[in-house]
Amino acid sequence: MRAPVTDLPIVLEDVSFVAGGVTIVERISLVLAAGSPTVLIGPNGAGKTTLLRLIMGLVPPTHGRVTWGGREDVAPTHRAMVFQRPTMLRRSAGGNIRHALAAAGVPRAKRKARAGELCALVGLDGLSDRPARKLSGGEQHRLALARALAKEPQVLLLDEPTASLDPAATKAIEDVIRAVVARGIKVVMSTHDLHEAKRLAGEIVLLHRGRVIESGPADAFFCAPRSEDARRFITGELLV
Repeated sequence: MRAPVTDLPIVLEDVSFVAGGVTIVERISLVLAAGSPTVLIGPNGAGKTTLLRLIMGLVPPTHGRVTWGGREDVAPTHRAMVFQRPTMLRRSAGGNIRHALAAAGVPRAKRKARAGELCALVGLDGLSDRPARKLSGGEQHRLALARALAKEPQVLLLDEPTASLDPAATKAIEDVIRAVVARGIKVVMSTHDLHEAKRLAGEIVLLHRGRVIESGPADAFFCAPRSEDARRFITGELLV
């Protein structure tokens, strides 16, 4: 009997990415294994979004390599990504999810029930008939999460999922992330909010100027950072 195909661990080996002559990510080596969320933090322009795109496989590294479960050039059938500003289709919330289910190959007869399950998971049950573009910002982010989960990914990548949201909307998103993690899905996310990182992270990766400054278990990172840059960032000093 064959073992199930998995994209984990995701391994980045000496990865760099250059665009327009500018080095955005420089010589990063990371291992992203199954388990608790990995949270990318760092100042604006640190390379967090580009690193997520490399992990997703949306862009190839200029140097080095990325492997998924020991394989290279793997189609992202087991990975999903939610961008910071997700685009809503011109249809209902439920219609958006059913469209994602169709794209994932779910049989038509099963889509309605599955869409209802996903709406409930992200706290949108009762809103499935509302036009997606009429939802609030927080509700649209939760709908984007439901669409991403339609393909039943092993790895879920989130780019600043609570940026610009109020505390109530932020809590709703974080609750969904916890529910996703409880289902065994590996979450890799970026955030500018250190408090959110403390609440969600099992592992922290601090980026600055496209390089990893420090990485490791979240508890150790916040209690006893090993580098001066990490200490300064935690205490609110600007990294320039």
